[in-house]
Amino acid sequence: MLLLLLLLLLLLLLLLLLQLLLLLLLLLLQLLLLLLLLLLLLLLLPLLLLLRLLLLLLLLLLLLLLLLLLLLLVLLLLVLLLRPPPPPTPPPPPPPPPLLLLLLLPLLLLLLPLLLHYCYYYYDYYYYYYYYYYYLLLRHYYYYYYYFYSTTSYYTTSTTTTTTTSTTTTTTTTTTTTTLLLLLLLLRLLLLLLLLLLHHHHHHHSQ
Repeated sequence: MLLLLLLLLLLLLLLLLLQLLLLLLLLLLQLLLLLLLLLLLLLLLPLLLLLRLLLLLLLLLLLLLLLLLLLLLVLLLLVLLLRPPPPPTPPPPPPPPPLLLLLLLPLLLLLLPLLLHYCYYYYDYYYYYYYYYYYLLLRHYYYYYYYFYSTTSYYTTSTTTTTTTSTTTTTTTTTTTTTLLLLLLLLRLLLLLLLLLLHHHHHHHSQ
């Protein structure tokens, strides 16, 4: 019984010792954790400081960039305000000719000789008609004056034969008739010359 009791006591003691050991281990672990935390904090503090410095630098850079942009905008405004006025715009170029006219131009060039030919013959026709008309008119007057001249000469010759023994008044009428005859003869010659000239000109032009 005593042995049992002693064994139990020993066991209890052992258990107590184990418990103490476990407690000590726990304490050691907690100390280690605390030390680790302290170390981490000591290491993180400079890192946090570095980060803070970096952020400050970035902010400064951003401010500098904004200032530069403001300066550029001010310079652009000054250039726009102080630059000379733009030159006047030139007038727009004339519109190109329509495509239909460009397509019809070769056709018109091909038809131009035909048109000139037609105009030439049209003019030639009226030219011929004009000269032929005046030719007929002058010929009519020529024959008319020829007939008048022949009848007048016949009348005057008969008058002079019957009035040779008449008074001086009849001699005066005969002289006037002779002068009239001479004038008619001259007119007849002129008309004949005109007819010849017109006929020659018309014949030359028709050739």
